[in-house]
Amino acid sequence: MIYIFLSVCCSVFVSVLLKLAKRYEIDTRQAIAWNYSIAGALTWLIFKPEIPQFTETIYPVYIALGLLLPSLFVVLALSVRYTGIVKTDVAQRLSLFIPVLAAFIVFGEPYSLMKIAGIGIAFIAIIFSVPWQKQLETSHSYWIYPLIVFIGMGIIDILFKQIARTENIPFTSSLLVVFTLAFIISILYLMYQILVNSLKLTIINLICGWILGISNFGNILFYLKAHQSLSNQPSVVFSSMNIGVILLGSAVGVLIFKEKLSRLNYAGIVLALISILILSLAQ
Repeated sequence: MIYIFLSVCCSVFVSVLLKLAKRYEIDTRQAIAWNYSIAGALTWLIFKPEIPQFTETIYPVYIALGLLLPSLFVVLALSVRYTGIVKTDVAQRLSLFIPVLAAFIVFGEPYSLMKIAGIGIAFIAIIFSVPWQKQLETSHSYWIYPLIVFIGMGIIDILFKQIARTENIPFTSSLLVVFTLAFIISILYLMYQILVNSLKLTIINLICGWILGISNFGNILFYLKAHQSLSNQPSVVFSSMNIGVILLGSAVGVLIFKEKLSRLNYAGIVLALISILILSLAQ
């Protein structure tokens, strides 16, 4: 569980950085692009991984992740803009349903009554933790954006699990390829913005992107390590990761950003703790 905890910490720190970016008018398009450059550089400098041969069958997974990771950042922003924070938050959190279902159907994880109970409580905790009291910012029926977020987040979790279970390729080699592809896609998007919308690159966005990249690197690294250490229990990793983000994210929101939670939100936090306990015992 230590890898899940470390991944949760990095994930919440990424969310904090993105929230501060809006406050200090940081261009997230540039920050997201540069974040993959430092994430790839750290992978290379720390682990010195070898590049897998292009004949490896895992390359379609690499390409899918390289496209999805930066693209989903853009869709998330569009979803928040056109359908509101609440609907986007619901789509993002309920995407847990997809990898948990895949854990039993695709990856053949054995299930138990305790594990099913823990996952069921986790879903209730997710629903309770959504800030329903906030006003929905709906302008038109742009339902396609939260739908893409729901499907995209679920697919990304499954693809990372696929990388973690590939035994003939070190996961650090996979990380390097994925970060490199994501960086190339992001740079192509930035070039389009520069040519079409006259976007100006700035040093502050580069620095913020590198800080974001260090956190993103840790998030994905420890997430893959969690899947490796609990290779036969992917549903536990998927659920614990999601619930952990809710718990720590709520604590950071209340203590640092002075956000207010409803009684329903606090009930969700209690259920999240119960879910974590049950899933830990289910191992």
